[in-house]
Amino acid sequence: MKVYLDNGATTRLDPRVLAKMRPYLTEKYGNASAINYLGQAAYLDLMEAKKRVAKLLGGEPAGVIFTSGATEANNLIIKGVALANQAKRKKIIISNIEHPCVRESANELARAGFQVEFVPANSEGLVTPEALRKIIDKETILVSVMAVNNEIGTINDIAALAKIAHQYGAYFHTDAAQAIPYLKIDIKKMGIDLLSLSGHKFYGPKGVGVAYIKKGIKVKPLMVGGGQENNLRSGTYNLPGIMGLTFALELAYKERAAYLKRVKALRDYFWQRINQEISGLKINGSMTKRIPANLNVQFTSIEGEAILMDLSHKGICVSTGSACSAANLQASHVLTAIGLSKNLLNSNIRFSFGRFNTKAEINYTIKALKETVKRLRSFSPIK
Repeated sequence: MKVYLDNGATTRLDPRVLAKMRPYLTEKYGNASAINYLGQAAYLDLMEAKKRVAKLLGGEPAGVIFTSGATEANNLIIKGVALANQAKRKKIIISNIEHPCVRESANELARAGFQVEFVPANSEGLVTPEALRKIIDKETILVSVMAVNNEIGTINDIAALAKIAHQYGAYFHTDAAQAIPYLKIDIKKMGIDLLSLSGHKFYGPKGVGVAYIKKGIKVKPLMVGGGQENNLRSGTYNLPGIMGLTFALELAYKERAAYLKRVKALRDYFWQRINQEISGLKINGSMTKRIPANLNVQFTSIEGEAILMDLSHKGICVSTGSACSAANLQASHVLTAIGLSKNLLNSNIRFSFGRFNTKAEINYTIKALKETVKRLRSFSPIK
């Protein structure tokens, strides 16, 4: 049996989304920047997609900028806002559990002379308003805290954090790549100024995302050339991807209630079984303020990579952390941030459940995991 439990890394493209994309690959293939009839038809579809995305996120169509994904969106927002506003303020605050693309963007700014500070997450993997208040000041131009952590699935109180940022005259950005459809994002009500998304995290296509930029915020573009997206992101529009992302987002929220109920049932069943049948397990991060698709489990006395590889040989896909850093086997900065001891940092597996998983797959995984853990522990030097 083949089992995919790495939906936090990427999701399988929904066949219904593929069907919506196909005409834009074969029939409606015009360049949305062209003035001929095919190009203008494509442009109208592009504008309609912006309206649909904005409606779902509680924002304005003009704020929707289509990118190649959340990594590009995060780079554009973090670096673009800082560079465009540096004459006024030069302090950036990000959390210490952000995705690598946010961390590296901040590190680039630090090397360029900006002041970068990290607001710490607590042992539950949550960034509290109190922690932000301790380091924010009138020199801060931007606060960036992710809505949902990609490794441990914990949910931050974005509205409360945004309110504090605004009290100090700073903009608030959230990387919401892992938040769809688990959170009901409302840009206006939550006080979000800037937001990032990736289509492939919610059963849409890879290679397309959204940078939402509130009207009036100055941003220096990273990509220049044709002047698309109001000069904020030049390049030919990926219309098949954009239409796929838009429809996937609509499906995600339309089917949200049933989807959340289903993945939670699978995750809870899985955890109940393995917690009873395998000793020495612990969940990393809050279990109450957590998306229902995520389970990050600590296995004492075994390396996480060994578990991952053994399960992979049995047809089961899981991960040890962020997919974007799979080539780097250093200890997770997220698990380090929440206080795991050094000897436990590499003993963790992320199981992320999704739309296409079945109970039969979960039962197969439980059986395989029990065999894997028993075998690896039998010759582990740590008892």
